[in-house]
Amino acid sequence: MEKQLSAHSFHIPVMGIGFTVDTPVKVAKYGISSVISLVDDKLIERMRKVYCEKLEVPFQVISSKIDDYRAKRITSYLNTIDQTVKNKFAELKKSFLDKSSEFEKYFEMLPNFSELRAKFEAFIEKNTVKEDVLAWLDKHLPQGSIDVNIMTKLDRENYKDGETLPVEFNDAHAALRGFAQSNLNSSVVLSAGMNPRLYSYIEQFKDFYPNEIGILKKQIILKVSDYRSALIQGKFLAKKGLWISEFRIESGLNCGGHAFATNGFLLGPVLEEFKLNRVALKKELFEIYSKALAEKGFDAQKMPDVKISVQGGVGTAEEHEFLLQYYQVDSVGWGTPFLLVPEVVNVDDHTLQLLCNATEKDLYTSRVSPLGVLFNNVRGNTMDIKKMRLIAEGKPGSVCPNGNAAIFKDANGKAICTASRSFQKNAIQQLDAKNLDAESYQKEFEAITMPACICNSLGTAAMLVNGIEPTKAQGTEVAVCPGPAMAYFSEPVSLKRMVAHIYGRENIIKRTDRPNMFMKELRLYVDYFKQQLKEISGPLDKKQISYFNEYRKNMLDGIEYYKGLVLEFKGKIEHVKTNFLKEISILENEFKSLTILQTQAAKA
Repeated sequence: MEKQLSAHSFHIPVMGIGFTVDTPVKVAKYGISSVISLVDDKLIERMRKVYCEKLEVPFQVISSKIDDYRAKRITSYLNTIDQTVKNKFAELKKSFLDKSSEFEKYFEMLPNFSELRAKFEAFIEKNTVKEDVLAWLDKHLPQGSIDVNIMTKLDRENYKDGETLPVEFNDAHAALRGFAQSNLNSSVVLSAGMNPRLYSYIEQFKDFYPNEIGILKKQIILKVSDYRSALIQGKFLAKKGLWISEFRIESGLNCGGHAFATNGFLLGPVLEEFKLNRVALKKELFEIYSKALAEKGFDAQKMPDVKISVQGGVGTAEEHEFLLQYYQVDSVGWGTPFLLVPEVVNVDDHTLQLLCNATEKDLYTSRVSPLGVLFNNVRGNTMDIKKMRLIAEGKPGSVCPNGNAAIFKDANGKAICTASRSFQKNAIQQLDAKNLDAESYQKEFEAITMPACICNSLGTAAMLVNGIEPTKAQGTEVAVCPGPAMAYFSEPVSLKRMVAHIYGRENIIKRTDRPNMFMKELRLYVDYFKQQLKEISGPLDKKQISYFNEYRKNMLDGIEYYKGLVLEFKGKIEHVKTNFLKEISILENEFKSLTILQTQAAKA
């Protein structure tokens, strides 16, 4: 079977909960792939009503009182989005004879040296019959993939009549089931680390196994930050007859959303390891996979493809091209910059202006996430303003309208969120009983009240943009989680202009002092190390010493790697060599001075 060509060399990753909840409707018809978050089934249900009205089809509410409502809501929404995209794509193909049509926009946005465009132009030179052209388009023109994201950590237990439901009704499990039972022919992006129970649950769904012609209707994309994690998780799934169709490598710190900092593993060396081991990785996983498939009664003669993609901090066409050419990745994720493209994502006017004006000082990682993981934030967002107001009024915490982050247990064994009012009220009462001095009390109080209700506020923008009235408990406050790259983008742009920027036909970055993406990440890891040193209290134990020594080694190895990598900078990217080497020298000296401090602390 002839392999279909890709339209684009970039994808739009999941952003927040609501920012990309319907992005496929806006970009899939142009051959651009994007990712929907499956965290909030309440938002998903309300968005389904919006699209049913647009499609002029009946909408029947899926009540939270029926069995398995979360999975059913997700399945119904994904089917609605799938049908909406198919309709739009069909209309686009039929418009190929119209001037200034959507069809023209599709081809105008393709990369400069698009093989797809070249093949189409060659075809219409010899074939001008309308029916023949339509047939060619139906066969060859790719639609963007409607992918979904499941954060494996968000696997909250659920209850009915006071009793804990079976594990398959946990949030992540239900989301997986909702996707697996949908009509989509696409991928689930698994992020936030390994969840063995969830991974094992995938075995139950036939769409993740090859059909009679060896095609996987549902595919798995694994988001990872280092090679070792990819290999461990890949083997775990392969042993169950489940294939990883794509490893999506993300920078630990130079990204949006939650920041899963690695132990000093920098993006460049990680990409190099995947590049060098790509063939061996595929072969090792296939040996395990084919054996497991055979045991399940499937024939696995042909080795499926494994794509490698990367995301986190990319901001110029030169960087995009370098990642494709040097590291041979299949796709590059552009997330944060698309927050300034209102026709692609759901972003309200206030948040859009906040992002346009954000500088490096406004963009930071905080502890507002109830998951206990660093979270990218921007100063002045309305969620944080409300949180501080409630603290000042003596009512810290959220009423917890959704509860998606209720993954911890209270004293009675019930799931609870650390951003909830009940949790924070109880924790403060326990703190009051300690009779601490003012400074110690304030430090612990701030730690208790730091988590905020992001599982609600990350979806609010979608409601505001789509005319959905938030409930009183939900409020209108918006949380947003851009990566550090936002500092270098300063104005709203159209989809067409953003794509032109990605492919080097236009430059929308006005600043001239933007650092290379690798150097920006290195700076973030040096600063992260500084912060860890500040948090040291007393002598280090053996585990801490081992951690810091490994971090130091990985960082210095990465710095040496970048000194060699600069020799590969050619063509348009060659002009950054001088600044790149200068920045490496500065950061290396700064980091080495910090490791000396760490050594002294270890001896104390």
